[in-house]
Amino acid sequence: MEPLLDIVAAPESGAPRWRALAQRGVVAGVAGLWPISPLGLDFLLPIAPATEPGAAELRLYVQPEWRRRGVGSRLLTAVREQATPPRLVTKVAVGSPGQAFCRRHGFRHTRSWRHELLTYCDVHQAWLGELVDAEHPGYRLTHWTGDLFAAPRVEDLIRSPSRPGNAVLTAADADGEVAAYALAVVGAPSDPRAHQYGPAVLPGHRGRRLSRWVNAALIQRLREVHPHVDEIETAGAEDDPRLVATREHLGFRTLRRVHIYELSEGGRS
Repeated sequence: MEPLLDIVAAPESGAPRWRALAQRGVVAGVAGLWPISPLGLDFLLPIAPATEPGAAELRLYVQPEWRRRGVGSRLLTAVREQATPPRLVTKVAVGSPGQAFCRRHGFRHTRSWRHELLTYCDVHQAWLGELVDAEHPGYRLTHWTGDLFAAPRVEDLIRSPSRPGNAVLTAADADGEVAAYALAVVGAPSDPRAHQYGPAVLPGHRGRRLSRWVNAALIQRLREVHPHVDEIETAGAEDDPRLVATREHLGFRTLRRVHIYELSEGGRS
């Protein structure tokens, strides 16, 4: 028997949100929509850009004791009736009940991501220094630190003056042109974990081990600028063997795996 629930919109939160409320105001589940690219920087995306502009990331959670009782389905129905993004994109942990939920509701599995973690206590600093100091003829390392408020290009960031901030960017420069880069963002001083995006190597510069170089330099530079950071989390596509190999070489270890599911308007992916 379907439980007695009210699906209530919560517009006061500033973005589309919904709650499934049981008797006495008990929250059985929540759902919300987030913009795919809040900063407009591709390398900051844990989810790759969806094909249609205006697509939104769906985050839906049902309390364990309320699962398999139609709560998630009712929340999804409310989202689709009251919001109109052309495509919903959601992340689901591999092996979780969310996979069956997505398939049942017409979501299509589009890609898989692997989250990885590097802890500084596992990094041999002398070895890391050798990687950073290795010569790469025609290239030089450059660094930038600051806050990410707008959505400038990487080239604009790396050429702007550094200042104290929550972001550290490392790039390989070739005659004034950015060839490769990696970026890390830190949280509050009480948070020892930073989040890394990249490395990315631009076309025309691949096959020269630049990704390993800029990533090693970022790891080294991040700890110099933010000594409270003890670990770095990152995510990347599982079907990118070069990126996976680069991170494994540097000491990143698998933290969790997620599948990306997408649902187009009208329920047809």
